[in-house]
Amino acid sequence: MKKILFIMLGAALLSIPANAQTSKAKLSKTDKTMAKETIYQFKVEDLSGDTFDFASLKGKKIMIVNTASKCGLTPQYKDLEAVYKEYKDKGFVIIGFPANNFASQEPGTAKEIETFCQQNYGVTFPMMNKVSVKGNDMCEVYKFLTQKSKNGLQDSEVEWNFQKYLINEKGELVKVIKPRTLVTEPEVINWIKS
Repeated sequence: MKKILFIMLGAALLSIPANAQTSKAKLSKTDKTMAKETIYQFKVEDLSGDTFDFASLKGKKIMIVNTASKCGLTPQYKDLEAVYKEYKDKGFVIIGFPANNFASQEPGTAKEIETFCQQNYGVTFPMMNKVSVKGNDMCEVYKFLTQKSKNGLQDSEVEWNFQKYLINEKGELVKVIKPRTLVTEPEVINWIKS
């Protein structure tokens, strides 16, 4: 009886594919790779209602910033536009995301936001439609930016309007810049130029 059990056990072991361990290792590696996302997977709507595909920015450095029209930091639009104009032809782009999450400082419609930005600051960098950057209704782009499980770098929270997220040429989050830090600061300019 014992001999029959050993024969059956041996047959069962032989029926397991030799590459079962290899397949498991590959699966783990794939799962690990999939954990880190890139900005390129997202499509959003801009202020005009057109689809904006982040995949169109492959190979560029990207700064994503949540904006507001009625904030003490709103004058940052001026520096953002100046830096965008200086470096837009050198592989750099700024993407603005109006958000009304902080003290209701971005109450306007898409058209009102667009008019405000153009008339007051001459904004030409791409501006997306208004989104939520925190809370239960946070948009998918900001889930990526704020969750280490998605971005592979760090967990963060959008502290206020004009927080900046720096994305490298591979679509990976590389740095989070506090709202009061100006885009003209050396740490930002040096990153753009590097």
